[in-house]
Formats: sequence, structure tokens, C-alpha cells
Amino acid sequence: MPRMIGKICVVTGAARGIGLSIAAHFHDEGGSVILTDIDRAAGAAAARTIGCHFEPLDVREEVDWARLAERIPIADVVVNNAGITGFEHGGGPHDPEHASLADWRAVHAVNLDGTFLGCRYAIGAMKQQGTGSIINISSRSGLVGIPLAAAYAASKAAIRNHTKSVALYCAQQGWRIRCNSIHPAAILTPIWEPMLGTGPDREDRMQALVADTPLKRFGQPDEVAAIAVLLASDEATYITGTELNIDGGLLAGSAATPG
Repeated sequence: MPRMIGKICVVTGAARGIGLSIAAHFHDEGGSVILTDIDRAAGAAAARTIGCHFEPLDVREEVDWARLAERIPIADVVVNNAGITGFEHGGGPHDPEHASLADWRAVHAVNLDGTFLGCRYAIGAMKQQGTGSIINISSRSGLVGIPLAAAYAASKAAIRNHTKSVALYCAQQGWRIRCNSIHPAAILTPIWEPMLGTGPDREDRMQALVADTPLKRFGQPDEVAAIAVLLASDEATYITGTELNIDGGLLAGSAATPG
């Protein structure tokens, strides 16, 4: 029995990777999906492939969210997935000593401001019916320090905390609007391609990058999407303010046998 029938679902940053997989799974579960992305061409192409609706959206811009609210005034599920690492275009250092304020702000504008605006839109789109599910995509990096990606880690940690504030606020208002965060670790999306390459050593590079992961492999976008489907469905109506980790056991500790 499809779990998303009758649900209007908005997914940001869904032209590729985790967002695309979530949008596809929602559609397969019977949801009415609005796929959004800043990349108009890729977003429209992804929506055509899935068979859903596309809306251009720069999550940093309040005016874009206002336009989305006019076009999609009611939503049952909102997934704030859009995010950047800061390294997309070969940017400068992101460690706490050498990162520029401009680079720091650029990462937070997408990851944190975008999630704040997305949560605000979601509340407005859900409060009339008094029910809904907000899902924020944080990261394993939001739970631990990442010295060479300080802005990314800080923004994802803030998403984790803001998720809890939103969950408590909605409960305080008497709404059945839930807000939870998902924390993926190494998920095999296009963001990893520059590091993996296409040469004969690709498999060795992959294994090196997940050497510290107990399950010794990358996660797949579909595995993240499965969690999103659960949180969006009516099977999870008692789950709010919670973080779900999908990291192959990485945060559990070490699977090494004592010497």
C-alpha cells in the first residue's frame, strides 16, 4: 500500500543525489511531488524523468520562498535537502584558521539560511491543517568536528539544533507538525566524483574513503530516501525532534578487534 497517497511533498535541491532519490521515492509512494532546485535545466529534466512538477528555487532567497508559497500554499511534507560543502568550485581553505568570512557565509547561506527559510515556509504551508512532516537533511558532520570543513560542519550542526527548536515550537502551538533531521555520512552521490575519478584506481579510492566505516562501503541515496519516506509517512506520527543517523556504524565507535 503506497504510503504517500494524497500528500503534497516539496523537496529542495532535488535535481541530483539524495534529493533526487527522495523525490523519486515520494512519487513512487503516491505523493504529489514538487521538485525544486536552483539549477533550472537539471531540475526540470529530473522532474520530467520522475513525472513530477518542477519549481525553480534558490533556497537562500526569501523572495523565492515567497513565490513558492504563492504557487504551493499547502504542503504535507517539506524536505530541506539543498546544501553545499563549499568545495564545489575548488574554493579556498575551510579550516578554522584560514577560512575566509565570505566562504563561511556562503556555506551558511545555503545550508542554514536555506533550512531556516524552508522550515518557516513549511510551517506556513502546514499550520492550517495542523499536521505535516518537515525533514531536514543534516549530516554526520553536524555531530562531530570536521577541521578542514569547519563551515560545513557548523552549518549542519545548526540544522540539527534548529530542527529541535522547530519541533518543540510546533508542538507548543498544538499542531501535529513534526520536524526531524537525517544525518547521512558517506553517501555515494555526484559530490564524491572529483575525489573518486574514473581511473583504474577508483575502487581503491572508494575503499580508502570508507576504511573507517564499520560496514566498509558507501551508503546509497536510496537508503537515505527510505528513511525520509518513513518520516514523511503516517507511520511516524510520534517521532519529532529526533535525529536519525545513516552512517554504516561510523558514530557507533570502532569495529576493530582488540589486540
